[in-house]
Amino acid sequence: MVQYYEPQRDYGTPAASGGEAVALQIDGIDIEVPAGTSVMRAAALAGVKVPKLCASDSLEAFGSCRVCLVEIAGRRGYPASCTTPVEPGMQVQTQTPALAKLRRGVMELYISDHPLDCLTCPTNGDCELQDTAGEVGLRAVRYGFAGANHLEAEKDQSNPYFTFDPAKCIVCSRCVRACEEVQGTFALTIEGRGFDSRVSVGATDFLGSDCVSCGACVNACPTATLTENSIIEQGIPEHTAITTCAYCGVGCGFRAELRGNTVVRMTPWKDGRANEGHACVKGRFAFGYATHPDRITTPMVRDSIEQPWREVSWDEALQFAARRFREIQERHGRNSIGAISSSRCTNEEVYLVQKLVRAGFGNNNIDTCARVCHSPTGFGLKTTLGESAGTQAFTSVDSADVIMVIGANPTEAHPVFGSRLKRRLREGARLIVIDPREIELVDAPHIRADYHLPVNPGANVAVLNAMAHVIATEALHDAGFIAQRCDRESFASWLEFVSAEHNAPEALAAATGVDPESLRAAARLYASGGNAAIYYGLGVTEHSQGSTAVMAIANLAMLTGNIGREGVGVNPMRGQNNVQGSCDMGSFPHELPGYRHLSDAATRGQFEAAWQVQLDPEPGMRIPNMFDAALDGQFRGLYCQGEDVAQSDPNTQHIEAALSALECLVVQDIFLNETAKFAHVFLPGASFLEKDGTFTNAERRISRVRKVMPPLSGKADWEVTQAFAAALGCDMDYAHPSQIMDEIASLTPTFSGVSYALLDEKGSLQWPCNESAPEGTPTMHRDEFVRGKGYFAITDFVATDERANRRFPLLLTTGRILSQYNVGAQTRRTDNSAWHSEDTLEIHPHDAQERGVSEGDWVGIQSRVGNTVLRATLTTRVKPGVVYTTFHHPVSGANVVTTDNSDWATNCPEYKVTAVQVSRVSAPSAWQARQQQFDRKQRDLLERARTDA
Repeated sequence: MVQYYEPQRDYGTPAASGGEAVALQIDGIDIEVPAGTSVMRAAALAGVKVPKLCASDSLEAFGSCRVCLVEIAGRRGYPASCTTPVEPGMQVQTQTPALAKLRRGVMELYISDHPLDCLTCPTNGDCELQDTAGEVGLRAVRYGFAGANHLEAEKDQSNPYFTFDPAKCIVCSRCVRACEEVQGTFALTIEGRGFDSRVSVGATDFLGSDCVSCGACVNACPTATLTENSIIEQGIPEHTAITTCAYCGVGCGFRAELRGNTVVRMTPWKDGRANEGHACVKGRFAFGYATHPDRITTPMVRDSIEQPWREVSWDEALQFAARRFREIQERHGRNSIGAISSSRCTNEEVYLVQKLVRAGFGNNNIDTCARVCHSPTGFGLKTTLGESAGTQAFTSVDSADVIMVIGANPTEAHPVFGSRLKRRLREGARLIVIDPREIELVDAPHIRADYHLPVNPGANVAVLNAMAHVIATEALHDAGFIAQRCDRESFASWLEFVSAEHNAPEALAAATGVDPESLRAAARLYASGGNAAIYYGLGVTEHSQGSTAVMAIANLAMLTGNIGREGVGVNPMRGQNNVQGSCDMGSFPHELPGYRHLSDAATRGQFEAAWQVQLDPEPGMRIPNMFDAALDGQFRGLYCQGEDVAQSDPNTQHIEAALSALECLVVQDIFLNETAKFAHVFLPGASFLEKDGTFTNAERRISRVRKVMPPLSGKADWEVTQAFAAALGCDMDYAHPSQIMDEIASLTPTFSGVSYALLDEKGSLQWPCNESAPEGTPTMHRDEFVRGKGYFAITDFVATDERANRRFPLLLTTGRILSQYNVGAQTRRTDNSAWHSEDTLEIHPHDAQERGVSEGDWVGIQSRVGNTVLRATLTTRVKPGVVYTTFHHPVSGANVVTTDNSDWATNCPEYKVTAVQVSRVSAPSAWQARQQQFDRKQRDLLERARTDA
């Protein structure tokens, strides 16, 4: 689907919300459009182009440029077509001599204060101002430059991704309105009046302002005022291809815009159903990692991690790995090897890895990074609702009256959805935030949470039970919904449990740290405020009671009837781009694709017939089991595709010891990451720009990923896995990922209607997609739950073993920041580091004062399992007794201090609760010193390999 470059079509104003059809005539063309449609949009739909500068279909009509004037029969004057709604029988003329004269006069004024440097301008040929001047027939400008002008205005080049050139600004306000309406940051304003009006970011530059570099202003700008630096340096694109972002679980659609095989710009796709033309700083600008010099593009092997790498051919590397794995199985048994698949790889690639393990390794030792993030979502929602996935499309939030955000930080971790959520809040929706930390949503420009419940880390279940107690005991529940849709026996048992006095807000106040009256008020709002939706993240799942909390969330939704329609639901905010997909594809050791348990003989029989192999009916090892078994000498070989467990998993020293104990570690990645430093075989991976396939986002939306440049190593990841399988004697014969998807569809009921042809036709699909839902399922559980009747699970609050005490008096919790992504392997290799160059420890000023810690001091963080050193940031965003850090930089060692406590049902690590002590220090931790020495040695071994090659 590579196409010659042309700008995305713009209809001038947003679509109307589906009123009755209105018939009118534009330039003699009869057309019907919904009531509320602007004349400008109606003209565009009729194939008539009306000149415009201030109008865009991503923004509300503004009517300032006066270029889009039209004549309407029976009406005096020349109304602006962007702000004039259609009327029945209206007769519109868009091209008359009078209009032409008016438009030329307006354009002449604009050009009189604009540089006439089109030939050397970076957007020459891709500029709305230039195009509009041509459309209105402007051929000369009568006004010279002798008078006042803005031609010498100084450029702002502070932002690493785009340049602001005010000399070319026509003050159309599109950038300001985009920042307000689309992004919701309100970083830009129009300063001054009349001739002195100018776009301003306040008393600073773009980099130092509130701008979050989402690119909405750049997209909106009709001139070269706001231009990507990549366009300035490399020129406008020649061709484009539609693909899907490989960062967070929102799954934004993008147009990759290229010159040759070089991506010069990623533009948010207006038809992308997950993002509708919006983006964040990562997806919009941080794609340069794909061609970073750190990319490893040649396979490498070595006999031990003490030896230098040797660059070898693909065949030699794959044979080396296959021989090692077979030798390990001969000595230590069939279950002595396994694999970890990646939530950053495509569905097709993940499917092949689990197939390789089951058909090639002969066991079920397959797991995925969802183990350490959203495995409790799978368990909790499967138990209560019957399906291991969220219930709604992102657009559903537009119909929510009450929004509860718990353990999630959408504006940092899922920013495009966060912008949509903020827009709904500005329209009047109410907000409840449950989080130990004051996230942006608690108090942001033009929005404020109605209730912030600053729960103590580890007490989510207590808060949720207390809310349910209030709703149940005050008879605020939806009795009709429960009687019709839910299991009566489980509800009766649960009602008795939750109504008990020990679940009252007052009884649980010491555990939750939340004011009982605020909690009661929040519960009443959730139950009686109209459509109520819950959005939750890793702050819910990454706990010892993660699965219990997910079930408690589902209980709340069923209790109030807030499920099965628009504006409500239970919505897990998936962390990485394909966490949902990696779970769907059977990456867990107890499930085959489609969340079907291995113990089911009929299901196994389907896969055995298709794969021509007998499958082991016993579940395999989870990631923690693999590492424990490695230290016990029972697990000796690991194939790790696209995951950096040495940085991302808890108790780093334990993980490193386990990786060191392996006889053969095969790492497939684009960079020599922290895990690869312990590897014996390195297989170069491919970025999302170098492969075909699909991702599945947090709303179950399956979207196409399209290869826009050749793989730098010569192979896409699915080809590497297929070749590795062949080396092991497990033949897979696919010529294209579409064939893999065809196999997935044939074996997975929820995917049975999915094909590349349908995805190309529809743009994307939300599973289930099958005979009963041939175009997908935006909202789950509409008429009945997947399991039949909704199940109310008993959710006893059990305090975590990881508690503060005199030795470790503070509770550490972790999270993400907007500009960086996960372990930072991608974003640290982009200019995003301009905003976040290191992880820091947030600490309340009271706790800092007690320890003699000042802003910027180095502080040691010690837990029961390790210690590290970070720079201190003093803030009231965390309450006394709680400290917080991110984990994007390996040198920080955030996971050196996190313990291996985990969720009772799924082994998801308890990242969000670690008891620590903090003190001023003057030197790095012992682990950091050892790590720096180890890193230097591994870099030296890599450099020797390249020198030898």
